[in-house]
Amino acid sequence: MKALFSSALLAMGSWLMHFDATATPNPPLPPVKTPEFRKDTVNITKFGAVPNGLTKSTAIQQAIDACSKAGGGVVLVPRGHWLTAGIEMRNNVNLHLAKGALVQFSDNHADYHLIKTSWEGVEAVRNQALIYGENLENIAVTGEGVFDGAGDTWRAVKKNKLTETQWKRLTASGGVVNEKKDTWYPSEQSLKGSTIPEAFYIRPGKQTPKDFEDIKDFLRPDMIVLARCKRILLEGVTFQNSPAWTIHPLMSEDITVRNVYAFNPEYGQNTDGIDLESCKNGILEGSTFDVGDDGICIKSGRDEQGRKRGMPTENFIIRNCTVYHAHGGFVIGSEMSGGARNLYVSNLTFMGTDVGLRFKAARGRGGVVENIFIDNVDMKNIVGQAIIFDLYYMAKDPVPLAGESTAPPVIKAEPLNEGTPTFRHIEIKNVTCNGAETAIMLRGLPEMPVKDISIENAVLQSTKPMLCIEAENIRLKNVTLLSKETKPVLEIQNSQNISFDNLKYTAGADLLMRITGDRTKNIKLTNTDTKAAKKDVELGDKVSKKVVLVSKN
Repeated sequence: MKALFSSALLAMGSWLMHFDATATPNPPLPPVKTPEFRKDTVNITKFGAVPNGLTKSTAIQQAIDACSKAGGGVVLVPRGHWLTAGIEMRNNVNLHLAKGALVQFSDNHADYHLIKTSWEGVEAVRNQALIYGENLENIAVTGEGVFDGAGDTWRAVKKNKLTETQWKRLTASGGVVNEKKDTWYPSEQSLKGSTIPEAFYIRPGKQTPKDFEDIKDFLRPDMIVLARCKRILLEGVTFQNSPAWTIHPLMSEDITVRNVYAFNPEYGQNTDGIDLESCKNGILEGSTFDVGDDGICIKSGRDEQGRKRGMPTENFIIRNCTVYHAHGGFVIGSEMSGGARNLYVSNLTFMGTDVGLRFKAARGRGGVVENIFIDNVDMKNIVGQAIIFDLYYMAKDPVPLAGESTAPPVIKAEPLNEGTPTFRHIEIKNVTCNGAETAIMLRGLPEMPVKDISIENAVLQSTKPMLCIEAENIRLKNVTLLSKETKPVLEIQNSQNISFDNLKYTAGADLLMRITGDRTKNIKLTNTDTKAAKKDVELGDKVSKKVVLVSKN
């Protein structure tokens, strides 16, 4: 434990040295408390477990219960293929998978039961997670083995995600196809649930788990949920083929996740790698994610319920992780209504993700995301944006197609209220991206711009360069935008206090900067060769030349 305390403090000190001393001081992080266990070890074979992959037993659960009752210790799952139903963790237990251990969760949905829980930040009914713990202390899942969640028996699959041969094989295996013949469901119950808007949410007339039995198959379980727990350690193990979210600490504290692996099919809907929701004090490091939804995701509840919960995700170090296929590499939102703060993110690699660094929210969410510090991120083959901040991601695409008007999209301002989301004080340093559709996109709301964001020391290769709309106090320093499209390199709409220092861009660019919107003010360009572009600045209607300042220093 002392080593981890020192590690957290050293990491914090490193961050304080990295960032501008004249800026707002970075908040100190509390040490992360780690679990400790008795050396007593209980082998699951003593409870009748048979390692043939065929004999389903409750041996793992019996061993966990017995170990906890005796004061805690280690439950050993030795090498072998073990078939089990769901597992519930207990206080003071380290569930340890030996190298070569494969724990296969049952594909019989009757082995799982519905509970009241939280899904996507809202009170809901779902099947209980395959590994579940609530109101526990001092727990761990460790080792070098594998948990397989039998997720293919739960998840719907879209036809366009598969090859023709894969689709034929899937539909021949059983299940049902919807009327459009474009989505396969594992059962009629699953299909029925998909036709009900927000089918899993508790609401009038749907209050108890019994009320949801007719769509039970649709209410997929997560792989592991640890809710309202303290002192958690997840280390070394592989979680694969999850029915829904993979690793989901919820309203928990003192969390250490180290050297874990989360592998799900690229087409697996909602199969996030890790979702830290309304959690505080933790370290995520050395882990690998290759999943069908967001890779590393920060959440804190949705809309009114999230604001009422009022529990931000805070005080985390996230470092030395790799994300392959995922909707986003590192993501905050969109269910961030309780806020997020004091996150130190470093040494991440994204390869083939849809988006790299992704910050997302919408009107109605509320919440404040602040004090986020990101350093050393390398990306390759990003499908969409390398870096995106979007508070209104359902708006019309602000980047016009060929022949369309360059006027800013109509986003009507609304009064500020508790549902207005805020993103501020976010620092990003030392980023590379080899291939993306868009390098940087910032899109706030007229009533609440994204603000106080700095991007420094970045080299981004992309098709489209940068869009900045409804933003304030944005600073780019030593940023290189190597884009195929250069008309313009910088699209700025209704934004103010935007500065570019030592900006580099594609030589021979058609247009360096287009500025539109009658609320645009104070755009500053320094230490930048404007002559490398065929045209430096294009101003929209009602935009004064005084809005732009170009200087050498």
